[in-house]
Amino acid sequence: MIYSNSIRLLDCTLRDGAYVNDAEFGKPVMRGIISKLQDAHVDVIECGWLKDFEHKEGTSFFHVPSDALPYINNKNDKILYCAMIDWNRYDPSVMPPYDGKSIDAVRVVFPLGRTSEAISLGTKIRDKGYKVLFQAANTLAYSDDDLLELSKVMNEFKPLALSVVDTFGAMYPSDLEHIVSVLDEHLDKSIELGLHAHNNQQLAFALCIRFIEILKDKRDILVDGTLSGMGRGAGNATTELVASYIDRVWNGNYDMNAIMDAIDMYIQGIGEKFSWGYSTPYFISGYYQCHVNNIAYLTKNHRTNARDMRNVIESLSAEDRRKYDYDLLEAKYLENQNRIVDDEAAIEKLKNEFKGRKVMLIAPGKTSMSEKDKLTRFIDENNPVVIEVNSINKLYNPDYVFFTNSVRYEYARNTYPKTFYKNKRILLSNIHNQESEDEHIVNFNLVIKRGWEHFDNAVILALRLLNKLDVTDVYLAGFDGFKTKYNESYADESLPTLNPDNKWDELNEEIKDMYKDFHTSVKGRMNITFLTESIFEVK
Repeated sequence: MIYSNSIRLLDCTLRDGAYVNDAEFGKPVMRGIISKLQDAHVDVIECGWLKDFEHKEGTSFFHVPSDALPYINNKNDKILYCAMIDWNRYDPSVMPPYDGKSIDAVRVVFPLGRTSEAISLGTKIRDKGYKVLFQAANTLAYSDDDLLELSKVMNEFKPLALSVVDTFGAMYPSDLEHIVSVLDEHLDKSIELGLHAHNNQQLAFALCIRFIEILKDKRDILVDGTLSGMGRGAGNATTELVASYIDRVWNGNYDMNAIMDAIDMYIQGIGEKFSWGYSTPYFISGYYQCHVNNIAYLTKNHRTNARDMRNVIESLSAEDRRKYDYDLLEAKYLENQNRIVDDEAAIEKLKNEFKGRKVMLIAPGKTSMSEKDKLTRFIDENNPVVIEVNSINKLYNPDYVFFTNSVRYEYARNTYPKTFYKNKRILLSNIHNQESEDEHIVNFNLVIKRGWEHFDNAVILALRLLNKLDVTDVYLAGFDGFKTKYNESYADESLPTLNPDNKWDELNEEIKDMYKDFHTSVKGRMNITFLTESIFEVK
């Protein structure tokens, strides 16, 4: 470079990416990624984690540095090879003295308030001959006094580098500018200042650019990235973007073809099996400076929509957001969802209206449209109570629309306002608890039964409600089953998806199991007839 201060790129795909696939990359992929990063002239390659358990071949969890040796091809002495250690999750006594064959350096990550423990760990590692780098997790939580104390301690230790970490992807450029200005002023110039940015607000790359602009004339700097941004939740700044920026603007010398090859050959296949990257839930994580494990829990265990997720996270204290106490999170979720209402009058009114009558449920599947003539004829001949489920179908004139979540409720209200307000509605209390003349609200926990990941399927919930209302004859239409492409499943192709993971076959199997469970439980008390073809029908 023509600049006296160096900008070094650190790729941590095999370390941060381990959150995505539990470190199980496989030996060929690990060797291939490291080889391509070497070819690309990446300055620092973080090969994985050091953990307090034996190494399993093909994973980037190592027990001792030599475990990384089989994955490094023709080690390049111009590249620094490192691994990360969590401040309280590794016993350094098992590490042999540095021999120069595999890992050269260790990065120690630590939270606010644990600097002394991190320094103690770093001292033991450096005494064995390894270089030491530090990462100050969630640096946004540090006050100016905390940053001054951090600088003082680091100046005494003199690590190779100290990295600012945007753990929750919550930083704005102004936050970064302030943190960096304090550290740059007080941190010894011999210590590289680094940045590890997460992409919850789609600012990771922008923060890297700003970081380089601030410090380019002042000191040596270290910028982290991962291939395709691979990492937990919203992921990270991407190696390819950072490398191309340094090449184009600061006369870097990274081989972009090698980086592209690494993505094509190794990361693309991982991306077909696992997901990461910006999403609305992870934006919520960044906005509230919330640990991504809380978001993952609500997504996996409750398929929580964005509005409810925001309400749950907002109900946590600032301190609790940064942790992941699943018992507390579950309690807050249930508190948000249950919104206990007095539904006795609503239940009694619906019982009286449905007493002795057939009830027809029209689900959103495509057969509710393609079988219109058949369904219209059935309505004319049988005069059932017609209930549309979690969507409005303008082909029919229902007695009620049954809504189970706020996303579908708001979509119907905003997309079909005239039809929405013309129809009477049955709502679960997780949507809201202010009953009106046209809305009957029943408690959310009256109709749910846990034990399945997708326990809140709207048709299953509607059937459970009808059972509570003593309905004996139910007719189902549009309960088709999900296709592999979302817009092939619904009569309204713009209907918001409630299955964000796209695992349609798994969802179908779960709904089958839930329907079978319900069908068995009401045998002899409720007759269920399918008016349109369905993969869920019990023969």
